[in-house]
Amino acid sequence: MEIGMLWFDDGKSSMKEKVSQAVNFYQGKFGETPTHCLVHPSTLDGKQEGLISGVNVRKARNVMPNHYWIGVDESSKKSRKKKKVKQSEPALQEIAA
Repeated sequence: MEIGMLWFDDGKSSMKEKVSQAVNFYQGKFGETPTHCLVHPSTLDGKQEGLISGVNVRKARNVMPNHYWIGVDESSKKSRKKKKVKQSEPALQEIAA
């Protein structure tokens, strides 16, 4: 993902709630559903990467703590245009709250 929206939230709510809020804001602002969210490894707080609100959450050291870089992955845009579903990607599990 090269382009996205940077969301900051240092509140006490769970990461699941924070990502869900960012997804809702993104959908309202840009009119499309994001596919990926990059977070600092410390934001995961020991949890594994996975899905939250249908968004693939991954760690990235170039994202500052308490920031959520959310957007549509370029490969997802290409597959949406071609209307093909990638079969090679492993299924992701929903992250528990």
